[in-house]
Amino acid sequence: MNKKEIIQQYKATPTFYGVIQIKNDQTGQTFIDVAPNLHNRWGYYQTNLNGNFYHDTALQDDWNTLGAEHFSYSVLWKKDATDVVNLRHKLRDLKAEWLEKCQPAYNQH
Repeated sequence: MNKKEIIQQYKATPTFYGVIQIKNDQTGQTFIDVAPNLHNRWGYYQTNLNGNFYHDTALQDDWNTLGAEHFSYSVLWKKDATDVVNLRHKLRDLKAEWLEKCQPAYNQH
């Protein structure tokens, strides 16, 4: 494929927004977040955690102490982004709903 075809294929790929979970497989503690585009989101979080981006948080402390191999990632809920009029508003409401539902330990302050 040439560059133009690759770009067209990328643009034609559906975009999904949703709710993700990072779980400490040793303690069972979880972190919940929302993402406007779920494509390669685990890589995004791994890069940030490896770079100490979430400093001063229990998630970052456990990541640094235990190592990446003791954490897992999952998508808890997803939906096609083409159906949303105001994605930012939808994500804010979605995050509040899932934080209330799951009460994740790593999101507590």
